[in-house]
Amino acid sequence: MNFIIKDIRENIVVLARRIGYQILEAKSHNEYNLVRKLTRDNYPRFHLFVIQAGDNFHFNLHLDQKEPSYPGTHAHSGEYDGPPVQDEAERIINLLE
Repeated sequence: MNFIIKDIRENIVVLARRIGYQILEAKSHNEYNLVRKLTRDNYPRFHLFVIQAGDNFHFNLHLDQKEPSYPGTHAHSGEYDGPPVQDEAERIINLLE
């Protein structure tokens, strides 16, 4: 699920903490990979890709149900839409707007 939130005047570290996510990696100075675990295990978890364009943040959210099935691959059981993903997107939007 993709969405944009405009006019955020925070850096990615503060933003991630505010919404309860951990930064896994920074792909560049404005592209970030974040997760929020739903249990003590690594999966299931919400997975969020964020691109910062000035004060605007572009979010790409999905739910990883389990880890990749085969070593060296990125394929997993992911949900890209549906009630859990929509609810999480709304939660993020409400926290940041």
